[in-house]
Amino acid sequence: EASRLAKCMNKIGHLVGKETISILTNMDEPLGYAVGNNLEIKEAIECLQGNMPTDVKEVVETMGAYVIYLATGNANMKENRLAIQDAVASKKAYQKFVELVERQGGDISYIQNPEKFQKAKYVIPVLAEETGFVKRVDAEMVGSISSYLGAGRMRKEDPIDETAGVVLNKKTGDFVEVGEALAYINTNDENKIKGASMNLMQAFTLSDRKTIASKSILDIITKY
Repeated sequence: EASRLAKCMNKIGHLVGKETISILTNMDEPLGYAVGNNLEIKEAIECLQGNMPTDVKEVVETMGAYVIYLATGNANMKENRLAIQDAVASKKAYQKFVELVERQGGDISYIQNPEKFQKAKYVIPVLAEETGFVKRVDAEMVGSISSYLGAGRMRKEDPIDETAGVVLNKKTGDFVEVGEALAYINTNDENKIKGASMNLMQAFTLSDRKTIASKSILDIITKY
């Protein structure tokens, strides 16, 4: 279904005279570790400082390489990836982000000092009840739990809690011992902690054998 949608999007681009490439990414588990508004922004700032989780790094470098190709015509993806790596390592990407926020009237002091971001009243670890390797993290379940905690809307009229969400501590392939944190719940509603903790534990599947995480990039679709 994603491939068919990608080809449809590519065709739309072609019809309006724009070369379009679609990149299919793995959504079996959350990208990075943070799920939730302030939590994701803080993680994005960390990434721009060069502290990128492996899956985020792969997606950023691949998409960035193709953006450079579309902008310049340089089809050497190795060179393009190196350019992306240099933009991050040199802090050019970080400085550009600061510039964009400032030009749009944002308070850049939050980027320069992410600890200024408001935190949820309750940050609760969800502890493993068994020892093993993480075989799977259900991305859809984690997303639903984050919404329930306030990071998204359960109903159209619900407000968004910018501090709420989930921060993973373990991902596919990681080893976890009994009592070790699988993830952290962030919420301002004490009544939601128990249910969210039980459900979040169910989002993790453990195995006695190490599982290799799936590729972050599933396909590059250039045709329509």
